[in-house]
Amino acid sequence: MNVRQGVTAARGAGVDTGAVSADLESIIDAAVSEIGSILLGKEPQIRLALCCLFARGHLLIEDLPGMGKTTLSHALGAVFGLDWKRVQFTSDLMPADILGVSVYDARDASFNFHPGPVFTQLLLADEINRATPRTQSALLEAMAEGQVTVEGATRALPQPFFVIATQNPVHQSGTYPLPESQLDRFLMRLELGYPHPKAEREMYLRRHSAAQEITTPRRCIDDSQLEAIRAAVSAVHASDTLLDYLQRLVAYTRQSPEFEVGLSPRGALALLDCAKTWAVMQNRGHVVPEDVQMVLPSVASHRLVPSGDYAGDGDALVDLLLRSVDVVAP
Repeated sequence: MNVRQGVTAARGAGVDTGAVSADLESIIDAAVSEIGSILLGKEPQIRLALCCLFARGHLLIEDLPGMGKTTLSHALGAVFGLDWKRVQFTSDLMPADILGVSVYDARDASFNFHPGPVFTQLLLADEINRATPRTQSALLEAMAEGQVTVEGATRALPQPFFVIATQNPVHQSGTYPLPESQLDRFLMRLELGYPHPKAEREMYLRRHSAAQEITTPRRCIDDSQLEAIRAAVSAVHASDTLLDYLQRLVAYTRQSPEFEVGLSPRGALALLDCAKTWAVMQNRGHVVPEDVQMVLPSVASHRLVPSGDYAGDGDALVDLLLRSVDVVAP
């Protein structure tokens, strides 16, 4: 059964078809437009990045150098109006450089804690896979629990707390692949890819035109609006038919011989949360199969591991999954 038939079935299964607030839709569209004025021709990736942050997740952006990873990260921080800090990950970066350290003060003969850059609302971890695994793991507790433990003391991080990490492909020199435990902490992974020729031509024109200055995107989403969007996500309805489809997708990753490691319960919940968030961004109060399919590559590709007999990677496994699992059970 095709996608459109599956959508019709989901809508006919007692689903609330009410839309979310039109005000929220206009706020989201404004944010997409602002970021799109800086990162040209990448609206799908921009919307997926916003989806990740609305869903309370952390975002991993993977691509070649110079493709706009850092530009997108800066623009996201600007439209949310968050306090943010940037850490350039290098091979000599130490955990204390991220978390902070206690320094002895001779004046009062005591140690005073100096918080590291992780104590912010949005942390840009630039080229995270150029640091050693020990330094990469310093972010695990922060990303999972919104707190860090340094020298036996647990300290809460500001809220909201987002990590946007960029990484270069692992075949490049000087990189350390992120372990599965840390990859799983990222709700979504995006690849930007080369720009469309039309967008790239506009970049050339802007570069040589003094009349078209590139400015920082304006703030479009304040704290109260962010909470309103999150509240709308929590109210989104997922029908039994939709949940059946999601469970068939998850089960296929665990049973098919092409998959060495399938989606965990955490991965399945991440898929549902992102699908609900995407529904809100489409001005709907219910999830349809198209929402699941739209977010599936970004949510699942970095969590899936191919078996030794399968030549593809995580992206190929997602394509196989979408082709093999029917929207509605036969």
